[in-house]
Amino acid sequence: MGWIIALIVGGIAGWLASLVMKRDASMGIFLNIVVGCVGSVIGNALSGPLFGIRGSVKEFSLTGLIIAFVGAVILLAIVNFFRGRSAR
Repeated sequence: MGWIIALIVGGIAGWLASLVMKRDASMGIFLNIVVGCVGSVIGNALSGPLFGIRGSVKEFSLTGLIIAFVGAVILLAIVNFFRGRSAR
């Protein structure tokens, strides 16, 4: 059951991040889930050592959703940076 919740929370976090980063039109539900789950890993890797905060997306919590969202925004910012450089 934890994996199903992780996919749902990851999808929500990825979708919210794609809206904030204005990439919603180019991403489908599958990429939203991937971005949200990878963003959760990135967010936990940064928030744990820096702030002492951990949040899991395996059980739904607001902390886990926020950390996944912030990590997904960071991931999309990195992707936008490298895509912008290759287009020039």
